[in-house]
Amino acid sequence: MENLSGLNSLIALDAQDDISARLRELVRDKGAFATNTWEQLISVMRIVAAWAKKEGRIFFPMKSTDLRDYISHMEANGMAVSTIQVHTSMIAMLHREAQVVSPTSSSTVRRAMRLTRRSALVAGERTGQAVPFRRDDLFSLDALWVASDRVAIIRNLAFLHVAYSTLLRMSEISRIRVRDIGRAPDGRIILNVGYTKTVLKAGGVTKSLSFQSSERLTSWINMAGLADHPDAFLFCGTHRTNKAIINTTKPLTAPSMEKIFSDAWAALEKNDVKANKDRYTCWTGHSARVGAAQDMAAAGYSVAQIMQEGTWTKPETVMGYIRHIEAQKGAMLDFMEHGKKTN
Repeated sequence: MENLSGLNSLIALDAQDDISARLRELVRDKGAFATNTWEQLISVMRIVAAWAKKEGRIFFPMKSTDLRDYISHMEANGMAVSTIQVHTSMIAMLHREAQVVSPTSSSTVRRAMRLTRRSALVAGERTGQAVPFRRDDLFSLDALWVASDRVAIIRNLAFLHVAYSTLLRMSEISRIRVRDIGRAPDGRIILNVGYTKTVLKAGGVTKSLSFQSSERLTSWINMAGLADHPDAFLFCGTHRTNKAIINTTKPLTAPSMEKIFSDAWAALEKNDVKANKDRYTCWTGHSARVGAAQDMAAAGYSVAQIMQEGTWTKPETVMGYIRHIEAQKGAMLDFMEHGKKTN
């Protein structure tokens, strides 16, 4: 396997030239996948290949009995069910793209996953979830930061307004350029997002900002001097001399965007919460999506409406975020409290 951008070091196919050719085609067409999906595939395959080598197993094509043992290995090492599911789905993806039978189709593997999920539930495991960044949090930060003369603070405030108001993922926000900004007749900002992780269409995705969020984003654009740079990324780095570092080639990095959330957490002097699956102790890059979904649910918006705003394709994902809020709207709870249907 030559020139397979990371896969060549992971897969030994002997004389199976037809599979080798299909994997080369996969690498050639990697642009068909979201960047995060491709990077996740490579990362998972590297981990699986290392395990297979250590255990003397055949990595690819993978046998169902080997995948069953790999699932047991992950469970024994304390991996969350969600992580195990990601690994199995990436293994299935690689086999599917190579047009070979996936070991995940085996009843042996299905039983192993069922056992893993059941064991986790019995042990009290719950799905990890980012600490929600709620509407009240945004308004508290707005009151604290709006009068700042620091360009980094005004950028952070504008970023959080956009993140919460649009429910876009960090990578999607980072790709927005100044030229993607439009104005509605009433002056509110309209953002033209080329595409999202789940929406790929010619017209892209359009997001409208509230008057307040439009004002905050306008303040950032003016302070940063971005108006005269249509090709620049909307959000960029800042210098200690209190100037924006206008950039037309590289979007703001994930660590830089994560830091905006952690700085906001510190600014409100919040105490770190109990570690959620050893990951979430304060706001992170996914917090605005989770918080906005919860706020919309609490306000009575439907799951379908929340899915549309966040470009989610699976209602199960949204339900995982809003399950505690929806539980307070249960029919039996309503009946017990009022003795009759109230809505």
